[in-house]
Order: sequence, then structure tokens, then C-alpha cells
Amino acid sequence: MSTPYPFTAIVGQDDLRLGLLLNAVSPAVGGVLVRGEKGTAKSTAVRALAALMPEVSVVPGCRFSCDPVAPDPACPDGPHAEAAGVARPARTVELPVGASEDRLVGALDIERALSEGVKAFEPGLLADAHRGILYVDEVNLLHDHLVDLLLDAAAMGASYVEREGVSVRHAARFLLVGTMNPEEGELRPQLLDRFGLTVEVSASRDTDERVEVVRRRLAYDDDPEGFAARWAEEEGALRDRIAAARVLLPRVVLSDGVLRQIAATCAAFEVDGMRADIVMARTATALAAWAGREEVTADDVRQAALLALPHRRRRNPFDAPGLDEDKLDQTLDEAGPRDDHDDDDPGPGPDGGGDGGGGGGVPPQAEGEDRTPPAPEGGDTPSQAPENAPDTPGRPAGGEQRPVAAAEPFRTKMLSVPGLGEGAAGRRSRARTEHGRTTGARRPEGALTKLHLAATVQAAAPHQRARGRAGRGLVVRRDDLRQAAREGREGNLVLFVVDASGSMAARQRMSAVKGAVLSLLLDAYQRRDKVGLVTFRGKEAEVALPPTSSVDAAAARLESLPTGGRTPLAAGLLKAHDVLRVERLRDPSRRPLLVVVTDGRATGGPEPVALAGRAARLHRAEGAASVVVDCESGYVRLGLAGELARELGGTAVTLDELRADSIAGLVKDVTAAGRAA
Repeated sequence: MSTPYPFTAIVGQDDLRLGLLLNAVSPAVGGVLVRGEKGTAKSTAVRALAALMPEVSVVPGCRFSCDPVAPDPACPDGPHAEAAGVARPARTVELPVGASEDRLVGALDIERALSEGVKAFEPGLLADAHRGILYVDEVNLLHDHLVDLLLDAAAMGASYVEREGVSVRHAARFLLVGTMNPEEGELRPQLLDRFGLTVEVSASRDTDERVEVVRRRLAYDDDPEGFAARWAEEEGALRDRIAAARVLLPRVVLSDGVLRQIAATCAAFEVDGMRADIVMARTATALAAWAGREEVTADDVRQAALLALPHRRRRNPFDAPGLDEDKLDQTLDEAGPRDDHDDDDPGPGPDGGGDGGGGGGVPPQAEGEDRTPPAPEGGDTPSQAPENAPDTPGRPAGGEQRPVAAAEPFRTKMLSVPGLGEGAAGRRSRARTEHGRTTGARRPEGALTKLHLAATVQAAAPHQRARGRAGRGLVVRRDDLRQAAREGREGNLVLFVVDASGSMAARQRMSAVKGAVLSLLLDAYQRRDKVGLVTFRGKEAEVALPPTSSVDAAAARLESLPTGGRTPLAAGLLKAHDVLRVERLRDPSRRPLLVVVTDGRATGGPEPVALAGRAARLHRAEGAASVVVDCESGYVRLGLAGELARELGGTAVTLDELRADSIAGLVKDVTAAGRAA
């Protein structure tokens, strides 16, 4: 077993260390989610925490880590007779992103079922993590079906397995720790709420601190055991402090005044439900115990809010999590007076001093961020001018207009790719997947990965007498094995082709158009798609954002998108064709969905309409699924977007029809209906 990097040797990252230590003091806090860029010691810190956790006493031989003092009466290995417990270190169980459902919750022991004819349960990772740490690296990439199982176990403190003739329930109370890089997508709100605390980490910009990080890491890589030995004294002192805080924790007083501050803070930041209040109370209590105090102070409440509320407050999906600290201070002052002696307290930092980095939260707007407020109704939008108008003061050259803010996003209808794909797991189009609902059985092609037990038994049963079966076990041969055919959902490549020409801006539609594209981006973010952005205006088209999993990057590019000039529709479609061609080579299993946002007009150059039609038919020949969002408005409509959709072999929807709550119809799939027209 490799020697873990010492927790006390981690340089900086005060919020990260504090969040982990508070969970070590009080596991009831509910775990911690660590958000940050790659290479910021997220995984290192989590793995180092296991060495600081107190040992647990378990029933000898119990695969489910039952406590000998109060064993689980429903334990599959029980009932347990009274016996002395066996002490062992607390486990840190890692859940791989690509794990199967069987590996997480456990399943029927196939080998014993077939060879001995008995039903036996083989425990999964949830059983291994009971009374320990369940660690999920890149938790935001976890498959949906595993997220659902985690949610159930975290909510009930138990795992229920009902499958393949097995009915098992066992305790599953664990400290849930996850790490993620926000650039790769966000978490579902339900799972996000299950993490007690959240901390933001980033690499230090201080030269001396970065030098020390490199120096310590190189020393550890050269001699892990020797490096750990040099930090053994600090590790022991920290372990003793955790144990002392655990002893003190039951004696910490949470006064009514402090509870009012907690409730007022949660109400002020409009968090959903009551879990935030409970987590804040437990966190503030743990902070007091960590500082060696028997009374919770207003400073503890403030620190608890910065750790427990950023991921729970209501916010737009592309806003960074964080709290307005001025608002927080005002709320605490209004809810109850702050104790004067609290100002002299050094605070509950991981090293006994400071405030643990001040935070766990970042302001809602990062430094230097410029968010243009939406234009008021009926005015204050930059005046529109003809496409060929001369340059005027305050107007960029070439007829280009300043970016306008997007309208309020809305929930969109689901647009999906027809057929059955085999792409990356997601939530958009139907696909054959390794994880999902079982739809049938087939003979395996190559190695067997998912056994369909019932079909295998059915195939082997008629041959038992001929094979000389004598005992309870089933005589099974290779030809009897059946692979489970499963169907789930895949993520697609959603490529947006956005018309930013003057014909869109002249009618002051760009705000609504940006709102629609932003809504579709939100939908793509929730369905775990890759997205790309191609824009066209003036004389050419450009790739504003190459295909990426970072949907918020697309939202940022959309926000700064200027408009004006002619409408080179053909150039936009051809540029999109080039992007899709390259992506087919890079990721052939991910099917594309082309979303063209335009009013259908084409201007500039010789025969622009005919050229746009030929470019559209090129996409149709490649078989790319497509949808055209028709942005035309007014009483007189030319229907050019509908004609473009027919050329593409897709379908057209208006901005109103795009809304999920519109009366325009049911969910619209991207079909080939346009081809028949």
C-alpha cells in the first residue's frame, strides 16, 4: 500500500483543509464538495484525510462493518451475537466514474448461483464505505443511474437492493466527499444539496508558496516514507486535536439567538428546504468544538454560512457559486447582536489561527467581470441603423453594433437526434449503453460484460439432462451465456449556428435570440452535451467556440457577441460543416445536432439564397440531424427559415414553440419530416 501524502504538508488551501477537518470532527455535517481547477491538490487532500480519521470498532467477520455496540438488526450477515469488536482504520472507498451499478450497490453472486444453486449477495462499494468515507473524484461526471443510487443511500442511510431475485437491505452511512472541475459541467441540484459543505480551490498566485508546493511534492515523490516520517509529529498533533474536538462536540451549546441568526441567514439567501439550516447548525457547532469552545458565536455562524450556503442559494446556472458577504454581515447584525469578545477570537482555522482563508465562498461576480444589465422594456437599446449606414460616433466601424444582453432564459422543449446511438452517456437521445434499463438479451460479441441471468438460465435449462446434471448447480456452457441489451440516453454534440447579422439586430430581436440560445445552452448543460458555437455576419462566419464540454464558456461567448452587417448564411452553414467533419474524426460515436438560429434571410455575394440552399443540402447528405429556430417576426413573414429547414432535412420551430410550456405542441424530436415536404 502506497504512503499517502501527509495532510499537514499541504501548502495553503485553508478552506479545503477546514471543510475536511470539520467533517472529521462531526461526520453529521454531511460531507464536502471540492470545486476547483485541475492540479490544486483536491484529491491529495481527500486521500490524506483518511489517515487522520479515528479507528472504528466493527463486528468480526461482518462484511457490512456493523458496530458491535449497536449492530444493524437487518444486517445480511446477522444477527450478530455479543462479541468484542475489532478496531480497524476508517476506510476511504473510491467510487470510479465509470463504475457499474452492480459494483456500487452489490448484486447476486453469479458464480455461486450458477455453480451451487444458492442465492448469495455480494456487497458493493456502499457496504464497504459504511462508517467511512465515500470519495468520488470528478463527481460531476458520474452517470445518472449511479447518482440516483447515491441520492437514495445518502437520504436513507441505507442501501436497498431489489434485483435478480435478491432482496437485501443494509446500513450505508458514510461521509460523502466529491471533487470536481466546474469547467467539465455542474452537478444535478439534488446531489449538490446532499453535500453538507462546499469549498472553492484555486492555485496560489504567490511565487514563494508555489515554490514550496513544488519543493514538497518533489521531496515526497523521491522518498514517500521518509517525507511522511518528517511530518509524523504534525500529523499526530492534528489527529489528537480532532479526537479532542470530537469529545468536546456534545457539550457545545447552540443558543436560541444563534439559531435565529442561522434561520435568518438561510431565509435571506432564499435557500430551498430546511437542510441548509440543519447543516449550518452542525457546522457552527463543529467550528466551536474545533476552536476548543463550548459556545457557538456569531463568527462561527458566519463561517458556517460561507461553507454551507454557496451551493444552495438560488442562482442562474452559469453564475459562480458564492455569497454576498456584505449582505451576510448585515443579516447577522439584524438577526442578533455580535458578541464583543468574539472579535478577539483567533478563529477556527486548520492550524489554530486565522479564519480558514476567510471563506468557502466567492463573490457572485468575479473580479473584473462585467455583466451588462438587460435593456429596459421599450428603450435604452442601441439605436439600429441600416446595414450599409456610415460609421457614426459611438457606433463601431463596419456597421457592427455593441452586444446586447440576453433576455431571460426559459425551459425549452427537448430536441433529440432520431435513431439509436452509441455515444457518451447523457440525457438527450436514445442510445445503446452499458448502463440503463434492460431491453432484452443477445449473444455476446467478444467478452461478456453484462450478464442477462434469466436469459442465460433459460438457454441452459433444456440441456441439463443431456449434460448429466446431478447436483443443485446449473451446468452452463459458453454458448448459453447471454449479454444484457440495455438502453439509456446519450449526450450529443449540439452545434449552434447563430445569425448575428444586421437583419436580426435591425428589428431589435437580438435580445430575444440570445435568450433563446442561452435557454438551449442551459438545456445542453443539463443533458451533458458537448456544445460549439458558429456565428455569421458581415462577409464571413467564424467559430466563436470550438466544441467543448464547458457550456458556460459558450454562454460567455454568446453574451459578448456583437451584431451587424450582411447575412452570409451559406458561410455559416459551410463553417458548421467543417466543424462537424473534424468532430466526426475525433469522436465518431457522438452524434451531432445542428441548431441554426436565424430568420432565414441570406444576403451578400452572388446568388446568396441558392448558395445557402446548396450548403444546407450538404448537411442533409451527411445525415446530420438539424433544427432551425425561426426568428422571423412581424405580421408579414416570408417563411425563409422553414424553407431552410426543408433543405437541411430537419424541422423548424419558432421562438414561441421552443418554450416547453407553450401551447404549440408536444415535445419536438428532430425528425426527417422536412424531407417528405
